[in-house]
Order: sequence, then C-alpha cells, then structure tokens
Amino acid sequence: MNIFRQAAAGVIGFVLSMASAAVAQDASDRAAALAAWDDIHAVVSHPRCTNCHVGPSGLPLWEGLERGETLGKELVHGMNVRADDSRIGAETMPCRTCHISAASANSVPHAPPMIADAWRLPPIEMTWKGKTSAEICVQLRDPDRNGAFTPEELSDHVGTSAFVAWGFDPGAGRAAAPGSIPEMQEALAIWVAGGTPCVGDP
Repeated sequence: MNIFRQAAAGVIGFVLSMASAAVAQDASDRAAALAAWDDIHAVVSHPRCTNCHVGPSGLPLWEGLERGETLGKELVHGMNVRADDSRIGAETMPCRTCHISAASANSVPHAPPMIADAWRLPPIEMTWKGKTSAEICVQLRDPDRNGAFTPEELSDHVGTSAFVAWGFDPGAGRAAAPGSIPEMQEALAIWVAGGTPCVGDP
C-alpha cells in the first residue's frame, strides 16, 4: 500500500470511528431520555394528576388516594360537579364556588383545596386519564396538545404553575404526586436533551 492509500485508509478509519462514537452517544442519550420519561410518566399518570386531566366528560375524579378502600377505583367528584365544555363549570356550578383562588396551606382535611390561580380542569387536548405512556409522551412534546409549550418550556411551566406545585404538595394528608418539582425538571431536561423520544418512535 502506497502512502496515499495509507493516508486515505487512515482518514476513512477516523471518520468511521467518529461516526460510530456519535451513534453510540445518540443511543446512550436516547436510553437516558427514555428512562427519564418513565420518571415523568410516573407523575403524569398518578391519580393526583389524572383526576383533573380527564376527557370530554368534564367529570373530575376523586380516585383512590386518601381512601384505601377505593384505591384503584374510579370515584367521580362529589356534589355532582361537572366542569363541562368550559372546564370551569360555567354551565352549572363554577369550580371557584368552593375552590377559592387564593394561596393556602390547605391544611384542613376534606376542605376544598385552594391555590393562587383559578381552579379548573385542563383543556380536553391535555387529557391523560386512560392514555398509555406512549400516547401521553407524544402529546407532551406537541405544543398543540400540551398547553402551547415547546418541550424546553415545559420545565419552566413545572416550576411556576400553582397547579403543579399543589400536585406535589396537596396538604391535609392528601397523597402527593411522586417526586418533587426539581426532580421533575431534571427528568424533563434529560428527556429534552435526548430528543424527547417516545416508545414506538420510528
């Protein structure tokens, strides 16, 4: 082999080596991102979240959580409460009738929780109840179905939303969503850095 062929072979070998390393790094990032998604899904699929992230029925739930005998069973919110199409109960009895928009420690058992925001159900496009992990994953990376956030903006939303904060600290002995806001933000950062992959992606 002459010197030119040796040089060409060296260049090709280097390029292939770099490409192989890049593929390995991408695979590693994707694996870490999918593992982070599992942590995210553990939160968004928890009844503390899915009780309000319900579909077109507009019926918030009291599923399990504080009532051991009903754990895992679907229990509709009492008082025949319906959020309806408005998602705030404007057609019947507004959520704010009981859930007053004011910051509160929510330390009184069985009292309606309060936060410094108008209590409401999320939009229908943000339904999580009854969906698979992959379906919610695809939904959360789609600004048309996640509240108009880019994946990168989801972390800021988690850090500033009074609803999210309440979910991790609902007070009065209520079961909280697993983890914490910083842990959720860390998982989101890893998921975003790995390209927001979802199981089943091509």
